[in-house]
Amino acid sequence: MTVSARCVLTFDYPDEATAEAVRRALAPDDAGFVRSRTEGARLVADIEATSPMRLLHTVEDYLACLGVAERAVAAAKGRSLL
Repeated sequence: MTVSARCVLTFDYPDEATAEAVRRALAPDDAGFVRSRTEGARLVADIEATSPMRLLHTVEDYLACLGVAERAVAAAKGRSLL
């Protein structure tokens, strides 16, 4: 894949365990376009695409999945992440 568009998103969580749980929940959807990692209590997503419009769609999809993952992790922990 020739990359012509890239962005890095960072998300802060209350603790390392929460950041890692959210990262693991998102991992199946990364599919070669997203490389995610945790840095302490921070989730870092490096997103690449072949065009700006594809990047936009990938970011939109990632954020939608992120919202679901955050709600699932929060429900499992019995609290809100916000």
